[in-house]
Amino acid sequence: MRVTLCMSWAALALVAFVNVGFVNRAAAEAAPDNLNETQRHGRQLLAQSCGVCHLPAALNARTYGPPLNKNAGGGDDDIMRQYITDGTPRMPAFKHYLKPNEIDDIIAYVRTVPVPANPPAR
Repeated sequence: MRVTLCMSWAALALVAFVNVGFVNRAAAEAAPDNLNETQRHGRQLLAQSCGVCHLPAALNARTYGPPLNKNAGGGDDDIMRQYITDGTPRMPAFKHYLKPNEIDDIIAYVRTVPVPANPPAR
């Protein structure tokens, strides 16, 4: 009887934990962000494909590339498109991984990211 009761409580706690996580995730996804669908898609692609090098690092790990904001590529979409498509000496090319419209979506999102007041120390 005790084992069954403990297992029941453990199962209930697990269900509650999963539901709270789901509710918090759903609330975060539903939060207004003033982005259109293209920009949201670009944000998702940036996190998946570029985040390891360009997004703020966790646990004081160093990032490889500069943080991206609306001034990336000097604010020129064509330059940014070329960097992403063909790469640079320090960045791989994504022309075989990302479709042209996906690259455009990333650029659309990056153009919404404000320039930080104080650039982060490297």
